[in-house]
Parts: sequence; structure tokens; C-alpha cells
Amino acid sequence: MKSRLLICCLLAAFAVHAQAPANYYNNAYNKKGYALRKALHNIVKNHTSLSYSGLWDAFYTTDRRPDNGKVWDIYSDNPDGNTAYYFNFGTDQCGNYSSEGDCYNREHSIPKSWFNDAAPMYTDLFHIYPTDGWVNNKRGNMPLGEVNNPSWTSTNGSKLGSCSAAGYSNTVFEPNDAYKGDLARTYFYFSVCYMDKNLGQETQSMFSGGSLKPWALAMLIRWHNEDPVSQKEIDRNNAVYGIQGNRNPFIDYPELVGMIFGSDSVTAFNPTGVEEWALSARCQVYPNPARDKVSIVLPVDLSESVTFLLLNMMGQVMLQETQEPGDIHTLDVSSLPQGVYILRAQTDQYHIHKKIIISH
Repeated sequence: MKSRLLICCLLAAFAVHAQAPANYYNNAYNKKGYALRKALHNIVKNHTSLSYSGLWDAFYTTDRRPDNGKVWDIYSDNPDGNTAYYFNFGTDQCGNYSSEGDCYNREHSIPKSWFNDAAPMYTDLFHIYPTDGWVNNKRGNMPLGEVNNPSWTSTNGSKLGSCSAAGYSNTVFEPNDAYKGDLARTYFYFSVCYMDKNLGQETQSMFSGGSLKPWALAMLIRWHNEDPVSQKEIDRNNAVYGIQGNRNPFIDYPELVGMIFGSDSVTAFNPTGVEEWALSARCQVYPNPARDKVSIVLPVDLSESVTFLLLNMMGQVMLQETQEPGDIHTLDVSSLPQGVYILRAQTDQYHIHKKIIISH
């Protein structure tokens, strides 16, 4: 979801370390490109498979709204407008439905017909969301896409119609803007976890084998950049990890998109280690969100200069500045576009990372 949608939660959100437990990604360290993708595949592929009926109970943990305790339905929630209705867990499960708002069901965001209903994809929580049954039915097994002239529009602005994104022109389903990044990172997870499966068993699939088709990959990378990781995704990632025992790497480390699928495939994956994880958790960044300037208080006493880098979600360096040792360091971020960034503070001894948001 777009960061502006949860502005009231951001300070708390960025105080929480969103990455995996120590050592989870160790076997992917120092790898790049295809080797990195393969290493992540081996890390996340072995997970607990739920029964199909077990998904209903899992939703209580993975998809509960923090504001009202209702089902967090990405096909009806309208963060930039009025949400027309909410579903109650259990009592509003589908069943039968005849119109929007009747009930919620189990939406395979990667349609199950694309992989012939095969396990373990069929019940993988990372791509199954509780969504309005009627909207889910309208979407069917159509790919995701962008629509200029919709033939049908839901109450939260999701659309059905001919695709206007370059490279594809058939019927597609366009979700609300607030959830495009969420779904993009879902698809990236699938293309890593199931890179050895055939996910393209229907002509309208966005996959060819276990890889995203070029038109789909280009669009989803753009969605990933335009709609950065939200606290909703962080919380859901942690909840699914508690149930399935695996994680979505692209939520933990959004820069992996560029390292595997984008222009940064020559960069090796080197996240912070255990000691640096602890240091990163204690690093203070304020205000967060920031508008024009951001102040940093490092958790260690330095006798050497420190280099600060701000990286966007594709791992590109947007700002770099070296400063002498001091109690408080300040960066001018007024010229950077708003969005979520990774702040990296590095010396010869330490590499400390924090996620920050810039909101002008």
C-alpha cells in the first residue's frame, strides 16, 4: 500500500524491524542475478502447506484490519475514498453471492488455473487473499493489468477491461492503486519460490514457465516502485511466516527486485549481519516521515567519517554524502521524490540500515 495511506502509523512502523530473523537469508549472501534468485528459491520453497479449508482460519491472523477488526479485503478497501462495506470473519464467508458486498472468499491472486490447481501453490498464503466473492468472480482468471476504458468498475475502483499497458491488449483486471505494489511483490515471490514450476498453463497467464513474461515484469516493476512496501505487508509477511515458516524476500528487502529482475543484477546481496541488525534497530532517524531534512543519531561512537547513502526501492543510490564524526548527522532530502528509501550509514567497520519515508 502507498505510504500516505497509513501516515498515522508510520513512526511506529519504521521502529519495527521488518526483516527476517538472523541467518534466514544467509545462503543468499554475496550472490547476484540468477544465482541470487536460485538461492532465494532454495530458502523459501520448503514451507508448511495448509489445507484449503485451513485458509479461512489463517485469514484471522494474516488479514485482520487493525482499525476495526474486520477482514482486510483489497478488492473493496478504498484508502483514498469511502469503503462501501466491510466483512466480518466467519459469518460473512462465501457461500453464495449475487452482488458485490455479499461475502468474502479465497482469492488466488495468481489464478489457480495457471498452475492447474497444483500443490503447494494451491494453498500458499502469500498469494491467497480474502476478497469480495463477486469481485473475485468478475476478475476470474484474467491477468492483472491497466485499464483506460473499463467495462466494469468495483466500488473501490478496481477495473475490468482491455489492457492499456505496453505488450498486452486482452482483458485484464486492474486493482486499486493502493494494492498494486502488494500484488507485484506477491508475483515476484511466486517467480522465485516456484521458478521450477509451470505457472503458464493458460494463454492469459502472466508467466512463461516459472518466469514472468516481459510485459508483465515491466509493469509489475513499475507498480513496485510506485507503491512501496507498507506496514500492512510487513505485518502480513510476519504473520504468514508464523504459519507457513517462509517469507516473501521482496517485502523484507525491496531492493531485491532490482538485483534479480532489474538493472542492478551486478550487485551482490549483502544485508546486515546479526551485530549490524542490532545496531540498525537502535539507530535513531527523525523526523520519519521526513520532508526537507532528516537527522540521524548512530548507536556507536565513531572516530572515523561516515558515508550516508539513500537508496530507492530498486537499489539505486539517490543521495550520497560523507560526513565527519559527530553526535547528530543531518541530510538534506528536499530534492528527492517522496517515497520509501533505505538509509545506509557505512564506515570501514559498520553498515547500518534503516527504512525511512520522504513525504513532501
